[in-house]
Amino acid sequence: MKVAIVGCGWAGIAAAVRLADAGHDITVFEMAPQPGGRARSVAGADAARPYDNGQHILIGAYRDSLALMRRLGVDPDAVLQRLPLALPYPGEPGLRLPPGPPLLAFARGVLAHRGWPLNARLGLLAAAGGWLARGFRCDPGLSVATLCAGLPAVVKRDLVEPLCVAALNTPAPQASARVFLRVLKDALFSGAGSADLLLPRRPLSELLAGPAAVWLGERLRLGHRVQALEAGWRVDGEGFDAVVLACTSVEAVRLTAGIAPAWSATAGGLGFEPIITVYLHSPGSALPSPMLALRDGPDAPAQFVFDHGQLGGAPGRFAFVVSGAAPWVARGGCAEAVLARALRELNWATPPVIDKLLTEKRATFACTPGLVRPPARIAPGLWAAGDYIDGPYPATLEGAVRAGQAAAQGVAAEADGGAGSGAGTGAGAKGAASGSPTKTP
Repeated sequence: MKVAIVGCGWAGIAAAVRLADAGHDITVFEMAPQPGGRARSVAGADAARPYDNGQHILIGAYRDSLALMRRLGVDPDAVLQRLPLALPYPGEPGLRLPPGPPLLAFARGVLAHRGWPLNARLGLLAAAGGWLARGFRCDPGLSVATLCAGLPAVVKRDLVEPLCVAALNTPAPQASARVFLRVLKDALFSGAGSADLLLPRRPLSELLAGPAAVWLGERLRLGHRVQALEAGWRVDGEGFDAVVLACTSVEAVRLTAGIAPAWSATAGGLGFEPIITVYLHSPGSALPSPMLALRDGPDAPAQFVFDHGQLGGAPGRFAFVVSGAAPWVARGGCAEAVLARALRELNWATPPVIDKLLTEKRATFACTPGLVRPPARIAPGLWAAGDYIDGPYPATLEGAVRAGQAAAQGVAAEADGGAGSGAGTGAGAKGAASGSPTKTP
């Protein structure tokens, strides 16, 4: 078939590779001058040291993302630094999971965390045991805050709240408990190494977008914003047998308003959560570890900080990530507040200065309880792919990749006689493990 893919983020790349490998003739339209979507590099004054459009991380459970990298000739071990899951805070070791079978590693890590009183450690293990016994399922209307209301305060403060905002980019009182439990299940209990943090040690575009552009070659049309999608299927007047909309939900809503109004209305009903990344520069400085967790507050933004110098990036560059950043987008002054807390809470060899501020106002959909997300199948021959598509996962890189693969699978199944024409479950169609943060967000 001749298939158009609109959008060359991680979902579009995944769909393109799956369809091309199956022998289909693909054309990828990307409105930006570079591929990668919201997971790309941004040029700076030094061309050799670009910034990332937000600090993304992967985890060991991102099996499809890692396989896609390998398919495009990227060695994950060369571009990602693998670290056991640890949430150290400034001056505190925090929770650390040792290697080994996931259930045993989690229990050992919690019991060894001397920063929490024994009753808090036992309370967390009891709650986790209950979640495990229930198959990590709960009422879809529950929020994370309600689910974890009985947990000790220090556990909520140091584990639940930072993991929730990192994975779902939605504060615990407004975040879906069902999706949060799925993240915990896949990240912490789906196999050895599934919870490992995979931190980029190369500019973000080198992980997937750049190699994909080379692999696609003339099949990729950069700087082409699709203006019209007509039933049939015609993309800006050019005929195709099928179309995959792997663009943002906002673009997908625009393109489908006239041909699939019900789907367009569902996608248009999604809310969004922003992420702010503040880059500080301090020559000669280093954090105690490549990543530190931070306790955010009304005047202390950021839940995590990353030391790019320890990750093979620009020495003296530090990325502070503010997830669920709507209040700071509204009030302004986030970069100055980050700098103030950095001076209060961290040690510096030289005074840090604000280097760059990046704000992604629609970084992820708001992952709220009972949220209705649009299905992958829009109409015969028309599919959607993206981290917002209906499925069990939040807006993550792995969710985007799986959504792209599911859309490609649906297109191919329809061509083979309609076997997959009802596969509308989006990123969850494969039923395999996903993981947690896209951006830490």
